[in-house]
Amino acid sequence: MILRPKPSPRHDATLVGAPSIAPMATVPAWLRRAVPDAQSLAGKGVEDVALAAGATIGALDAVVRRQERWVGAWRQRLALSAAAATAKQAGRVEDESALRDAVLLTRPADFLSVGPAGSMLLAWRRLAGTPAEKLLTEASIGAVLEDLGFRRDDDAVSDLADDLRQLSAGIGTVGMLTGAFTAAKRYGFARAFGCWLADALLAQRLGWAHAVPLLGAEAALGMGPGRSRRLAAASAAAGLETGPDLMKSLLAAQARAALRAIDLSAELERRADRLLAVAPKLRAKAADDVVEKLLSDDAIVASEKIAGMSDRGLRRLFDRLVELGAVRELSGRPTFRIYGL
Repeated sequence: MILRPKPSPRHDATLVGAPSIAPMATVPAWLRRAVPDAQSLAGKGVEDVALAAGATIGALDAVVRRQERWVGAWRQRLALSAAAATAKQAGRVEDESALRDAVLLTRPADFLSVGPAGSMLLAWRRLAGTPAEKLLTEASIGAVLEDLGFRRDDDAVSDLADDLRQLSAGIGTVGMLTGAFTAAKRYGFARAFGCWLADALLAQRLGWAHAVPLLGAEAALGMGPGRSRRLAAASAAAGLETGPDLMKSLLAAQARAALRAIDLSAELERRADRLLAVAPKLRAKAADDVVEKLLSDDAIVASEKIAGMSDRGLRRLFDRLVELGAVRELSGRPTFRIYGL
């Protein structure tokens, strides 16, 4: 594993035209074979699944610690996938494109009108964009619950925050994972919030600056009625003992999610390298700022307000970037266009 020192703010602000020289993320074939899907899980022991999950999280940790400039876009793209799965579980019809529209085409001052599905995306964007050490504060937990459509109860939020602090400080990684879902269920919150908590706890345990949205997009982690009853009866005071079936299901889901995140990082690294390679050819005054925004977020709208860049100039810049194969137009529309890696 190659660990890179954290770049200084001055270094971050400088547009580097050369592609990244770091190797792209790769996962050995044996590890891919070791991660079970939902159908093969029954034939696996808890220890085998835990070993595979630990190995995939270790590989993901190596990606995170490289601190590449495109990780903001990576995390937000994963947040979009998690939000789409959350919306589907809630019985909504919005897909990734509709969710992206709901948030990006709404002015910041009007975010209360993004709709229920758009609020779900805001919850996952909060996970990806908030410093990890601030994710499990009472203010953050309360805001996320509202975004996910739950009624906010300040007493329950305070008690939950205390429980999560104990989880974070005094238990192993496997217990922390199952404990996140047990805690969410204990307070009457749905599976999606358990996924959010588990991702936040993992980031804090591993010392990441920001969480990586993982479990929200794991569709195979369905909580049927029987599974929910096992969760509810999992434990009382310690709240952390769970059956082996639940533990295996959560570990396998985390391993699959980590593999998908690693694969997406390799894809986005190739696209980011292309963008950085063509950046020196851009002559627009604020081109550096546009490149940084593309590397930092899932997508930006063609009408984005960027200092020193007119609407017409920005549209021409995006046309040029598409022509050079450095970005993609993501909406498929002739108007209200959206661009990203």
